[in-house]
Amino acid sequence: MTDRPTTGTHPLDHLVLPTGSLDTARARLASLGFVVAPTGIHPFGTENCCVFLADGTYLEPLAIGSEQAAIKAATGGNVFVARDRLYRDSRGDEGFSAVVLGTDNADADHARYVEAGLSAGDTLSFSRAFTDTSGKSDVASFKLAFASASGATDAFLFACHRINAPKVDRTALQTHANGATGIVEVVAVSDQPDEQIRLISVAVNNPAANGEDGVFLLPNATLSVLDPKSFTARFGVPAGSSTKLRFVAIVFAVRSIDVTSRLLAANSIQHDIAGTDIVVPPVSGQGAAFIFREIP
Repeated sequence: MTDRPTTGTHPLDHLVLPTGSLDTARARLASLGFVVAPTGIHPFGTENCCVFLADGTYLEPLAIGSEQAAIKAATGGNVFVARDRLYRDSRGDEGFSAVVLGTDNADADHARYVEAGLSAGDTLSFSRAFTDTSGKSDVASFKLAFASASGATDAFLFACHRINAPKVDRTALQTHANGATGIVEVVAVSDQPDEQIRLISVAVNNPAANGEDGVFLLPNATLSVLDPKSFTARFGVPAGSSTKLRFVAIVFAVRSIDVTSRLLAANSIQHDIAGTDIVVPPVSGQGAAFIFREIP
């Protein structure tokens, strides 16, 4: 499991990918060669079907399980649900809304966000059941602290303190047919990338970070912020409409690019080559461009 320090630059924990349907997301991710965990139910109207990776990070496809419960939670001050609704109202039900950072003190992160004028709202504590592929269950507990720039609707960041990690065997959930072992880079686009430096440096707990060339080095991954033209030139994928900040791509480490490409071809998945990367454009159930890169 990835270390989650109170001090020092926070590591990447997971990524939130809104979707209109977990069934659609599950089918799409399975066709890309991922093992998808059983559905997890939140106590505030949302639900997920996660993809866990061997490096301790994971993807969280997120859908609305109970519209009534979600509305009640959002109006009651639940920032996680409120930001999800804000994203869907702005971008639709498919996308990539949040980068989540690991911490062991969400209260300290919240205090930093408030002091910097970047808090998106109150902290959130909750628990939910977790079930592995064999059916063994345990309870996962979390505390979250949220950061966002004023007026931003397309993206937010939050710190996640895993208060209780489920005592279940995730080995089967982390062994993917496409050979993916972890996340090496998360890519965002911005019309004015220099303006995102302060938000991201505060969110990742590295006030000295200057985002040189739009790159922020986390302990276990890179977070890059590109202007739309640079993003399209690098990956060959349209950047989409104008935005202050929007997360658009995930770069996965894979054991063998040949194995990955054969699987994608066998499953009739549209993909392109950009240098040494395999690029899969976003579709329903896959809210970001997925880039597969062989990492020895």
